[in-house]
Amino acid sequence: MGSTRSIEILCLVLAALVMLWSRALILNPWPICALMGAFALGVVLFRTRVFFPGRSRVRLAIESWTMVAFITGVLWFSGKAGSPLLNLYLLPVILSALTLGRAVTLLQIAAVALCHLLLSVATPGVDVASLPYASQAVGQLAPMLLVAYLTTTLSADITEARERIENLAQIDSLTGLFNQRKFNEVWEREHGKCAGENGVYAVLMIDMDKLNDINDSFGLDAGNSALMLVAQCLQRSIRNTDYAARFAGDEFAVLLPGASPEVAEAVVKRVRHNVYKTTLDLRSRMIRCSVSIGVANYPKDGRDVRELLSVSDRMMYRDKELRRAPGSAANV
Repeated sequence: MGSTRSIEILCLVLAALVMLWSRALILNPWPICALMGAFALGVVLFRTRVFFPGRSRVRLAIESWTMVAFITGVLWFSGKAGSPLLNLYLLPVILSALTLGRAVTLLQIAAVALCHLLLSVATPGVDVASLPYASQAVGQLAPMLLVAYLTTTLSADITEARERIENLAQIDSLTGLFNQRKFNEVWEREHGKCAGENGVYAVLMIDMDKLNDINDSFGLDAGNSALMLVAQCLQRSIRNTDYAARFAGDEFAVLLPGASPEVAEAVVKRVRHNVYKTTLDLRSRMIRCSVSIGVANYPKDGRDVRELLSVSDRMMYRDKELRRAPGSAANV
């Protein structure tokens, strides 16, 4: 929004300077002062965010179209079609191209072309039906269209790159699950929500068993395949409203908003089953994976995130030790 303010101030300052230098302000003082005062008041009011709070796109559209109207008024008093300020139309066009998309920008270019035609009709000695006028109009308007096209293309590329960077910052590149940082953000948000509404949730800490053995026997690529298998099984085992993440190495985490202890236990069984029944083909050998899982329920097992993390982590290692015990049903 700071860049929008800068564009509006630049537009106002350039218009004021040309009005003074061209003596237009002396010839039409009151209409020009009213026009510039109204535009300046609009800039101030929109900076206070009184209008359309939280709807920045609507505000940007109104400000952009207001600039088109203001510039048209300035051109009217500073020579109409022969005004040296015709290129001021580039300011709202660039603003629209950067923030409002290609469709709105093209519509604005069409509006600018219509204003140019009306100003030319009102300019003495200009024949809008003549070839010289058509040539002049194309020469003045075509650069605006080119700038609009290049700016919208650049804006789309920047937006795509920013989204890709944001995605890389919150997604584990190997498994496609949330990374630890993003999971912690979601967890903190859900915890605060449940604390304020007396809600419940469960968090699972999951450790893949014997990943080092797979890496040693079959290589790191095989280990990565095993990690992806577990991640896919997690996604199949949880609801659309749940969150799964790869914490680090062979550890995963799952957040179950609104889940009671009974629901969490059902998810644990489903995860174990899905992981075990899905085999991994490594050098013509079918390998079955397994996981150790610890569960912590809010508020039953703790009132803050650190306490719940400690409980779930402790329960996970307890589960791992029990599953290593002789005669244990490790993969059930």
